Amino acid sequence: MPDLRTGEPLLRTAHQLIVENDDMTDTLELTRPTSRVDVVREICHHLAPFQAGERLIVGETVIAKDLTIDSLAIMDMVMELEDRFDVSIPMNVVAEIQTVDQLADTILDLRAKR
Repeated sequence: MPDLRTGEPLLRTAHQLIVENDDMTDTLELTRPTSRVDVVREICHHLAPFQAGERLIVGETVIAKDLTIDSLAIMDMVMELEDRFDVSIPMNVVAEIQTVDQLADTILDLRAKR
């Protein structure tokens, strides 16, 4: 069925929707699959300000031990990651997470269950 104003079809491609509705881009991105690399990259981005010396932040980095981060900053970061990846990590699970890899796995597992 055509648009009565323009005569164009009402159905549009996703590309057209993104171009025409720039304010919707973030919402559309949340629906695309998230790779492990995306999740680890986002975690590392949040942890970068707490990097200790020249030591790189990698999957095996123990968050509370290898970085200069306190528990309040960890909780803030977890809440930001929950918002970013549209998940909710239970407090008892957060308490068991030690490494960047474990945090990434938790986020990916929760996204897969949605």
